[in-house]
Formats: sequence, structure tokens, C-alpha cells
Amino acid sequence: MRGKTINIFMPDSNPRGIKICDIKDSIVKAIFIPRNKIEEVSKRTDLMDPGIYFLFGNEDEIGKMEVYIGEAENLITRIKQHNANKDFWNSVICFVSEKKNINKAHIKYLENYCVQEAQRINKCKLENSVMPTQSALTESDEDFIFSFFDDLKILIAALGFPIFEESKKEQGNIFICKRKDVYAEGEYSEDGMTVFKGSKARLQASVNIGSWIKNLRSLLIERGVIKSDDKTYIFQEDYTFHSPSAAAAIVLAVNVNGWNVWKNKKGETLDEKFRKNT
Repeated sequence: MRGKTINIFMPDSNPRGIKICDIKDSIVKAIFIPRNKIEEVSKRTDLMDPGIYFLFGNEDEIGKMEVYIGEAENLITRIKQHNANKDFWNSVICFVSEKKNINKAHIKYLENYCVQEAQRINKCKLENSVMPTQSALTESDEDFIFSFFDDLKILIAALGFPIFEESKKEQGNIFICKRKDVYAEGEYSEDGMTVFKGSKARLQASVNIGSWIKNLRSLLIERGVIKSDDKTYIFQEDYTFHSPSAAAAIVLAVNVNGWNVWKNKKGETLDEKFRKNT
């Protein structure tokens, strides 16, 4: 994949404040707005355009960001409505076209596609209660929206919300955590350690297991991330842990150093692959 140049403009020089982002040679513009800055952007003409927006809240108990995806013909009007009526969110990212060549049918299609992709990738907790209606587009307009989404996906991740980033599952980057009764495969990435769907975790926890592991296991069971088949717990989806040790602890049901437990098919540990060679 070729490199990308992203421009970020901070109108008030505050790195945690409003950010205007775009990719060189792309029509897609992202406007990041903390909730406490809504009034400061109320006169921006680009926020009076049609577009799609993402409301972001906090992470839930198992680390999934709360997200609501919507569209509007006048973005700032809709955002102000959510400011008055929705409690969960702390920031919003709006996406518009620099060329002003996106219409209601485009944004309805894009909204539907984004919700479908967010559900499929499953890296966030969607606050949308219903699936948005998909508008009918010509083949060329569909291609235009998919291109728009490709740049949206890059910008939203660059702003710190990688909800559309999938595990690559490249064979050379797969690590294994196993004991005689369990077997799990995963991938180490920028987000942490992702354990793949179908991996098996130990059913019976060690008596010396830490309370944080016990509590996390309980939450993962409660949310259906792992389910018992009476012999092991099986991962029902790809799930990303913040650290290799947390991932290994859930798989093996014991306190363990994940940097030494996860190994690739050559027998190299994560520690040897990512830390001792640097």
C-alpha cells in the first residue's frame, strides 16, 4: 500500500480541540468536534452541507467504543439536536465532500454501508437501534461512495477511532497460545493482541487467577464473546485485548506473561519478534 499525506488543521491550536483533516488529492474532509465545542463550529458553512457523522462515547466494560452513525443534509442542525437529546457521546466526526458533490441518496447509502461494516468488523458498540435504509444508486455512484468510504476509513482511524480496521490475519504474523487443552491463534497489532474467532480458552480457571482476569472472563461470557461447549470456552468473534498478557490470561485462565507465551510457527515468542530485535 502506498503512503498517504494527511493534513490536520487545528483552528484554536488545541491538539485536543477541533481538527479539520483531509487527505492530499481526496475530496473527503473530516471535522472532529469535542462536544463542548459545538457552539464554536455552529457557523461553519461546511457543516451546513450534507454528510455523514459519527458520535463517539466511552468504551464499555469489555473495551468497545460506543458509536452512533448517522447522516444529515445539514450536519450542524442534526448535531445540535443530538447535543440536546443524546447523552452518551463526547465527540463527533463529520465527513463532507470538499467539492460539495455528495447528495441525500449518496449519504443514505453511505450511512447504511458504514453501519453494516461496523457490525461486521465488530470493534465498537453501535448505538443505532435500526438498520438505516439503503438508497438506490447507479453503478457509478456506488463506486463513488466506496471510494469516499476508503478515504473516510483512513481519516477516522488517523483521528484515533479505528472502528473499520480489520485484522489482516497474515500467515507470517500469526501467533499461537496453546496448552494441552486449549489452542488460540491471534495477531499483534497497533491496537493490542487480537484473538481470532474459533480460538479455544481453558474452561476451568486457576485458583490463583487474578480478580481482573476473573472479572474480564465473566464479562466476555456475559456479552457472548466466549461461549462454553462444556470442554472449553470458544471465541465467537475476533476480540482485541489491550495487551498480549491479557489475551494469554483469558485463554489460559491463569496469570501469565503473554510476551513469552504467544509464539509464531517458527517458535519465536512475541518478545523475541518485537522487542529483543529492536
